[in-house]
Amino acid sequence: MLSDSVSWSKVTKNVSYDFDIVLFWLALGLLGLGVVMVYSSSVAIADNSVLLGGSPYRFLLRHLFALSIGVMLALLAIQIPVRYWEAISPVFFVLGLLMLIVVLVPWIGHEANGSRRWFRIAGFSFQPSEFMKFATVLYAADYTIRKGVHISSFKRGFLPLFGVMVLTGFLLLSEPDFGAFVVITAIAMGVLFLGGMNLKLLIALTVLLCVAFIGLIYSSDYRAARAFGFLNPFEDPLKTGYQLTHSLMAFGRGELFGVGLGGSIEKLHYLPEPHTDFILAVIGEEMGFLGVALTVAAFGWLTLRMIMIGNQAARLERYFSALVAQGVAIWIGFQALINMGVNVGALPTKGLTLPLLSFGGSGLMMNCLAIGLIFRIDYENRALMKGVNL
Repeated sequence: MLSDSVSWSKVTKNVSYDFDIVLFWLALGLLGLGVVMVYSSSVAIADNSVLLGGSPYRFLLRHLFALSIGVMLALLAIQIPVRYWEAISPVFFVLGLLMLIVVLVPWIGHEANGSRRWFRIAGFSFQPSEFMKFATVLYAADYTIRKGVHISSFKRGFLPLFGVMVLTGFLLLSEPDFGAFVVITAIAMGVLFLGGMNLKLLIALTVLLCVAFIGLIYSSDYRAARAFGFLNPFEDPLKTGYQLTHSLMAFGRGELFGVGLGGSIEKLHYLPEPHTDFILAVIGEEMGFLGVALTVAAFGWLTLRMIMIGNQAARLERYFSALVAQGVAIWIGFQALINMGVNVGALPTKGLTLPLLSFGGSGLMMNCLAIGLIFRIDYENRALMKGVNL
């Protein structure tokens, strides 16, 4: 595909295993579970679509369309050498910032439920904050490499990136998209820590962010209600605790082995967003504790495999690749952890989907693109260990 890259067939002759088979099956398994559960959890909403003249398979078909685009993006990412990703990472980040600005324009950005987060084109939506997560992984890794020994300097390393993240945070909170802001901040801080930034600076940044989060929470009665409503959701089960109470009831009904695939009652207009934010609760109800435990274990193993691929790249002195792989692991692992915490009542509601599983086109496509890049990093690691210079 690219003139100075080694052809796939040439490299495969020199590399015994061209990809991480465990990572492949974990990703495929989670994507497959997502297809099944999106269809199962969207049954009641699809019934409404039929009443309006739509298709009973509306959400399934849209999910499959997004997944097909995601798979194509993943295959494209596998074909592009990592050095090209490193070269265009600042362009990706600037493009992400521009999209976050443009989406706030009233006649361009699509508004729903009081938030302006989407571009809507030909009936399909795209969320710039999802693209920004991927762009942040690339940019933070590239920034760390470019700064080198100066990454621990407050003036030359910390301050420029902090300014950029403040701008990004302002744009995200203007939508508002507090959940995406938390994930993107975690990605940037995690990559900086792994890249060798001064620990004192990171601790200071963490304290500042905590103070800022507390200020944001108390600046809005709505945020405060959502932030503290999870502590006792049954105190106000019809308002602030409505989502969590029904999520907990779904887990309770599932018990050990679940009520059976398709048998959930909570998804029948009781549990809000059963196919997006609370898809894990439907898994818990239909597949029980066993299904939830396997899902959690799959995400944990997937995250671990990506970290191991990053560690291998670091041992081969491919530091950008290492930081990207570990950055994607932070992104998917941290977002999954937050979503699971919200579903079981351990964290306040954030409005974050479960990566690779939940319905949501832009998020699914960006997850697939990131996984494809991980496969490329692993592919280059294996080729280099076999003496093939890419």
